[in-house]
Amino acid sequence: MQKYLPVLRNCPFFTGLTDDEILSILHCVSAATITRPRGSYIFRAGDSTEVMGLMLSGSTLVIQEDLWGHRNILSKCNTGDFFGEPYAATPGAILNISVVAEEDCEILLLNVKRLLTSCPTACDHHQKLIRNLVSVLANKILLFNDKITHVSKRTTREKLLSYLSAESIRQASLSFDIPFDRQQLADFLCVERAAMSAELSKLQKEGLLVTKRNHFELLTH
Repeated sequence: MQKYLPVLRNCPFFTGLTDDEILSILHCVSAATITRPRGSYIFRAGDSTEVMGLMLSGSTLVIQEDLWGHRNILSKCNTGDFFGEPYAATPGAILNISVVAEEDCEILLLNVKRLLTSCPTACDHHQKLIRNLVSVLANKILLFNDKITHVSKRTTREKLLSYLSAESIRQASLSFDIPFDRQQLADFLCVERAAMSAELSKLQKEGLLVTKRNHFELLTH
């Protein structure tokens, strides 16, 4: 597991822990690595899980799908990001999301049940990790709250402006990249791609923004 330490050190889940403590915790939570090719499912809706995933390389999409193939993207996970932690922390909870590899990826699986069970040695780093898990879960709630804010807008234009404004503020710049391509952005905002593309063209003609692929620059007057 030592080769993964550069990723783990920068992960909020392991904040405040030394390398030795991280390696000890990985053993405590039965950490195991898996690799998945692009397009494959890591978690599938309808299943349950006792493990959460930490991205070591590549990226995944957390999605919801209906029987007719309509897709709603909830979030994208890159290196250092977690997925599945709320379900892993709730014994018996049934997944209402799926996690799909957007590209070839390597994932570290952590058994949350082992983490939430009292450590027999009452180790200090175990307690730190539980506090960090609470912080990770709280941050995930904030991210989903932002998404609700965007998709609750009535029009495609309002949804776009809400999302782009929030990304500009989050990245502290009027010029920024977003993690989605056009289809993914449409799925994230729950709009039709054609309608979204038309609205982006209108916003550019009105001088409100400039965009190329996943790069945006917001213009103020």
